[in-house]
Amino acid sequence: MPTLYIVGTPIGNLEDVTLRALRVLKEVQLVAAEDTRKAGLFLRHYDISVPLTSLFEANERRKMAEVLTVLAAGDVALISEAGMPGISDPGYPLVREAIERGFTVVPVPGPSAHTAALVVSGLPADRFMFLGFPPRKHPDRLFEKVAGASATLVLYEAPHRLRQTLEAMLEVLGDRQIALCRELTKKFEEVWRGSIAGALGRLEERPPRGEYTLVVAGASGEPERWAEAQVRAAFVARMSEGLSRSQAARNVAVASGWRRREIYALTTD
Repeated sequence: MPTLYIVGTPIGNLEDVTLRALRVLKEVQLVAAEDTRKAGLFLRHYDISVPLTSLFEANERRKMAEVLTVLAAGDVALISEAGMPGISDPGYPLVREAIERGFTVVPVPGPSAHTAALVVSGLPADRFMFLGFPPRKHPDRLFEKVAGASATLVLYEAPHRLRQTLEAMLEVLGDRQIALCRELTKKFEEVWRGSIAGALGRLEERPPRGEYTLVVAGASGEPERWAEAQVRAAFVARMSEGLSRSQAARNVAVASGWRRREIYALTTD
């Protein structure tokens, strides 16, 4: 039975590839790649000459039929632009379809930005929650869902959305410890460690560039639940500081042990 190989490729430094990955890529009938231009550069670097086809978010459903036709006759490798396919990258629909059709699906492990960032962050790595890319609109809603999790949080972000995401974090999670990991394994690799508020201050001095992986401390424990009167007073105080109802509710929720919807209900007369 032909095999679909899920192959990890370098996230930056081209030396970060396994001998097994190179062997598999030389032996397959086709490489389905998120970015054929970058894949071509990588394969030529290692003198690998195999047919390439594109498989990215916009054409993934349409190109699956082509890839599965080749797979029916021989082995196929799936690679992403960087790292492991399917981790915040295309690949999941193809993997599911290959499994359903009875093909063998085999991982060829390799680099991954979120695990690389986690182990150099200085934050606990024994339990973590990977969040991928936050939604472009209302990232605060994602953070509200994980605010009580004690596991370390790991997520990706593009430079032009980094400030918005950090502001949402600060508002919902409070001023936790964070590591900003930029351009991992590349020439301008940088890991900055500090608080979320400190990270926002740093962006004033050094505008963000490159791709970021953020590692954020988990919740230190459930806050003691405040009495109604204390919640009301804190909410009024936040509103008097000029915060919107939504911002005030989120701010109080972080410290009070109340959910934002509960605060809305309590303060809506």
